[in-house]
Amino acid sequence: MSIRVDLISGLGEDYWPRPGRIFAAARSHRFSQLAGAIDTAFARWDRAHLYQFEFADGRRIGQPEFDDFDQGFLDGAVIKLSTLSLGEQFVYEFDFGDSWTHLCTVGPVRIDPETEFGIVPGGPLPYWGWGTIPDQYGRRWADDDGEHDEPPNPGLSDLPPLQPWWGPQPPR
Repeated sequence: MSIRVDLISGLGEDYWPRPGRIFAAARSHRFSQLAGAIDTAFARWDRAHLYQFEFADGRRIGQPEFDDFDQGFLDGAVIKLSTLSLGEQFVYEFDFGDSWTHLCTVGPVRIDPETEFGIVPGGPLPYWGWGTIPDQYGRRWADDDGEHDEPPNPGLSDLPPLQPWWGPQPPR
């Protein structure tokens, strides 16, 4: 199957245009695998946060072992994507504090990854995407602490001269 995932909001912001990815997934893959694939495709490097999938019928799939508030999560490490229907829409949320919220839409027809891409992935795998992915914590440069202005742009002069146009250039 294919699953389209659009980033709707996170860090208190709504995104437009919405960045997105399309995943190839097998009915035998589990929701925990889909969560991991989404987080990788959306550049989430700090995985020490909870996730949940929420469905129109009220079902919530996530990590029940960390459900201190007994929200009734079904176990994402056990439940397979075979529970999804063609065309079904549901929500994926990562990090309940920053609330990275995504709209997930199952494609209208099944796809065969081997025919489409020449491989059978071991887990859900993004195969198409668009848009700018915001940093998980809103950082724009390596030392961004939210307290200082953006550093001046050095162009390419700060790079090692591994390419002819990198590094300090002689005056023209």
